[in-house]
Formats: sequence, structure tokens, C-alpha cells
Amino acid sequence: MNKLDCKDINPDKSAKSMVGQTRKRGACDMDEVNNGCGNMPEPNKIGKIIRELNSAFKRNFITCGTEAGLDEVTLMHGWIMGYLDHNQDRAIYQKTIESDFGIKRSTVTTILQLMEKKGYITREAVEGDARLKRIFLTEQGKETAARTRRMIDRMDDSMLEGIEEDELEVFRRVAQKLLSNMNQ
Repeated sequence: MNKLDCKDINPDKSAKSMVGQTRKRGACDMDEVNNGCGNMPEPNKIGKIIRELNSAFKRNFITCGTEAGLDEVTLMHGWIMGYLDHNQDRAIYQKTIESDFGIKRSTVTTILQLMEKKGYITREAVEGDARLKRIFLTEQGKETAARTRRMIDRMDDSMLEGIEEDELEVFRRVAQKLLSNMNQ
């Protein structure tokens, strides 16, 4: 396949009309990518920005976690332990995590099995329904949740450096609208 010359692409054409025009992955040089040419994502497309934020957060979580001695904790384990810690007064079951985190049953099963194996949680059968198991943090899980919370708070402080409260409020409102639009 030949490299498609960016001059051949009419910038006024919609993405749907360009479906037949293909190029090898990575065939655009950086100037072309920055100008939105080809099938590479434009730098200011909201999906690309969200993906980059997500990737940067994950990288920072891993780096900070390793520095804090939490290198055994995955991002999802951290979120779930924080969730369990925050909701100690509620009965939390696998189905609760599935719905509140929007994760498939099989994925949650795997995550919880690993968390149990690592000693972060226990699952106890509910009286009257042996199929239903309530999830609890162990002492190790509580300790790890607290350390993870402190680490995430430090990450948040670092991320928010130089951002005014009114800017942050606009970001929150826009992010909620984006989530709402994507969940319709």
C-alpha cells in the first residue's frame, strides 16, 4: 500500500466520505498529524484528550504506587478498596460493584478473586442466601485503602496545581455532560 499524500485529502470532506481512503498506520508525519491530516486523531479531539488523560493518570498511579510501596495494587483494586472503605456502613455485594462501576460480571469476579487472594478483602455468605456474599475489607485492605487514598490525594493536588476553582468547576460540569451524552 502506498503512503496516501495528504494533499489528496479534501479537508472539507466528512469522516464518513473518507472511509475508502486508507493509509498505513503511522504513515502521517507529526506535522500532518498536528494538522489533522489522515486517519490519525486530531490533537484537540475530545476523545483523544480523554484517552491521554486516562493514560497519564494510569502512568502516574503506577509510578506513585511503586514509590509508595503499593506496586501490588492495580488502579481498579485501589478504586474498589476506596469504595469499600467509604461504604463500610452499607452491605456491598459483587452486583453492587458491577452496577456502580459499570463492569461486567466476569471482570468483577476475576478482580475480587485476586483481591481476596492478595488479602485485601473477604467475602462472607449472607444468612438466608448462600449464593449472596457480602464483601468486606480486611485489616490489610483498610490499611492499603488508606495509603492509596493518601497517594491519590497527593496526585490530585499535583494535577490541580495552577488550576483555579472556577476552571475546575467548568471542567466538572463539562465532564458530567460528556458522560451523560455517552451514556444515552
